[in-house]
Amino acid sequence: MSQTNKNQKNLVAIITMFFIFAMISFVTNMAAPFGNIWGMSYNWAGMAGNLMNFTAYLIMGIPAGNMLIKYGYKKTALIALIIGAIGLGVQLLSGVVNNIFVYLLGALICGFCVCMLNTVVNPMLNLLGGGGNTGNQLVQAGGTLNSLSATATPILTGFLVGTLTKDSFPDVAPLIITGIVVFLAAFFVISAIQINEPQGDLKNVTYEKSPLAFRHCLLGIIAIFFYVGIEIATPGMMNQWISREGGFEGAAAVAGSLAGIYWFLMLCGRLISTVISGKVSTRAQMITVSTVGIALIVAAIFTGDVTTTLNIDLNIIKIENATVPLSCVFIFLCGLCTSVMWGGIFNLSTEGLGKYTAKASGLFMVMVFGGGMMPFFQDLVLVQQLGISYLNSYWLIVAMLAYILYYAIWGCKNVNKDIKVD
Repeated sequence: MSQTNKNQKNLVAIITMFFIFAMISFVTNMAAPFGNIWGMSYNWAGMAGNLMNFTAYLIMGIPAGNMLIKYGYKKTALIALIIGAIGLGVQLLSGVVNNIFVYLLGALICGFCVCMLNTVVNPMLNLLGGGGNTGNQLVQAGGTLNSLSATATPILTGFLVGTLTKDSFPDVAPLIITGIVVFLAAFFVISAIQINEPQGDLKNVTYEKSPLAFRHCLLGIIAIFFYVGIEIATPGMMNQWISREGGFEGAAAVAGSLAGIYWFLMLCGRLISTVISGKVSTRAQMITVSTVGIALIVAAIFTGDVTTTLNIDLNIIKIENATVPLSCVFIFLCGLCTSVMWGGIFNLSTEGLGKYTAKASGLFMVMVFGGGMMPFFQDLVLVQQLGISYLNSYWLIVAMLAYILYYAIWGCKNVNKDIKVD
């Protein structure tokens, strides 16, 4: 194959993976606003959709990695897209039959979808970029589209809902239907595209060790558990806090916009990282953002009851004369920090794994369960059961950020270079 043809096929594969990255955040970010609607009837339900969505990773992570080996990247992605359309359909049905358990089933099915898609997109982009800083650069570029989709989802939901009530499901039905149509369209588009599998045939590869034999991979898997908890809980708890306790008309819309700003800043951070990753090491970026993230969340906690009036116009996000806690500003600014963590942790953790990368990707997907477990723990245990304020519950996020800082400084070093990886 000529170098030109190879580059063209790589470009098609990269664009396809970017598109899949956007679909992942669309499905994932539907859980929080729908959970807020169910939370009006069941006080434990605010983060229950997230819990089910991410519980799917616990169940599906390793099987998804095995599917990658058995069927390849393209077939695994196609299966995932069909499952995603079914999951959104079940969530739509839950609003029709007014049954929260049908909604939770739909969230679980959608979780299977995004787990499989994540298993495909991250190692493929890292490998297409040749690993190292360039591999991280591609993951961050794909993450930019992921953030764009993530920004739009809570804003659209908040706009459609306006003022949150237990009967708000019909208002957001068009968004679910749009998601189903997009999934089906993506299925046909990807079916027609030829994707060059970057790792070749994995079915006949012999694995002498487990990816867990690599210390930096093991510690990175733990870091992913905490990171996804941080990414989801940081805007999700703020969204729930302002939606429930904002005390003004249209609080749900403002809360959705505040969460949208967080995701928009994640987009900005990933754009910046895409530009600088060829020159600034992944490790240096991770140390910086985890340190700043800790400082921002601590500032949010100590700001307390201080309020500020926000007037923000970012075209896609508008907030007019809304009086909200100043803490919200520090919280959504944290999006700049969390923006690079997923790609950074994945890049550092899989560096030097070679043939073990696909299996490691499956293990990573298992630990994405942290995105359901940690926010649910923060909401149900800390806030609902122990009566800790929403703001003070953010100490949990500070602790998780501290672990990521430890990983970036010390834990990411590969001390197992004696293991054969080719």
